[in-house]
Amino acid sequence: MSILDQARAHGAPVIEGETAVFVWEGDQPPLLAGDFNGWNLQAPVPMQQAGPRLWLAHVTLPADAYVEYAYFASTRGEDRLSDPLNRRRVWNGVNGFNHTFTMPGGALTPLMRARRGVLRGKVIRHDMPMGLRADAPKRRVLLYQPPVEQPVPLALVWDGPDYYRRGHLTTIVDNLIAQGRMAPLALLMIDNAGRFRPVEYMMNDAPLMWVVERALPEIAPRLNLTYPQAAPGSWGVIGASMGGLMAIYAGLRAPQLFGRVLAQSPAVEYTLAGRPLPIYDLIRLGERAPIRIWQDVGTLEWLLPSNRRLHALLTERGYDVNYREFNAGHNYTAWANSLWRGLEWLFPPAG
Repeated sequence: MSILDQARAHGAPVIEGETAVFVWEGDQPPLLAGDFNGWNLQAPVPMQQAGPRLWLAHVTLPADAYVEYAYFASTRGEDRLSDPLNRRRVWNGVNGFNHTFTMPGGALTPLMRARRGVLRGKVIRHDMPMGLRADAPKRRVLLYQPPVEQPVPLALVWDGPDYYRRGHLTTIVDNLIAQGRMAPLALLMIDNAGRFRPVEYMMNDAPLMWVVERALPEIAPRLNLTYPQAAPGSWGVIGASMGGLMAIYAGLRAPQLFGRVLAQSPAVEYTLAGRPLPIYDLIRLGERAPIRIWQDVGTLEWLLPSNRRLHALLTERGYDVNYREFNAGHNYTAWANSLWRGLEWLFPPAG
């Protein structure tokens, strides 16, 4: 069977050992970019002609990798081309759909799927003014109460609706609680500021103050919570990318509340005037905060080197940090596939 026949029968890319073979039919090859080249359209993966109207690209990948990719008509990145040989695709959250595949040695966790017989927590939408004035613009907030009667700790979730929809967060929590693998946990899932998200999440005290001074007093009566006054640091904070940076910052700034930090691919590679982000100085020069940190990052991400530096600094300063690298890129499917490990470690079941 030819490689084109294999792609038509089983879908593309065709996997040959540790190599993914991308297949394209057409007079001209498209531009191929994805997790494997940092989505760099200025240096796309070259496709070689292998026959009349047949183009191939070979990419070596980890045996268990989860991968997202796309074809493009030009380097502008606005003219995506669908891969007719791969029906698996996922919304990238920004401007289109990515095609996906998993190498033979990997698999996505079944915890992302709702299961029959598993009690589900209740999710409530509660919009509230973002500012201190009652007429300030509304911000979408999702509240999750687990299916238990006793009071439970709370976790603040930056980019909350994305974690809810694309990261399957509440489904994962439901399944972990049902299997006795984590303690029940309530969630405060807050939407971001849209195009102003980079400003909001750049180690900004304003959204953190809004959560503590405005949001928590309003939403607390709607949830059955334990309170950190009795157990300082028992609440958590969750975030990915710039939300992961903001999660670490929240733990450092308010450890008496958010003592359990789950930071996925935190965006700590930025510099200000040629200097590393102040998060490094807060860790290096500040008093060590009494927090536990779960940090994970994909080996196919541009953030990998900076996350390794951050982990080394946290370890040097004596922080209780559990660090993991997974073979995937910078996306919610990859984060959801690793999320359960952090939840189990930070919120173990009692006893």
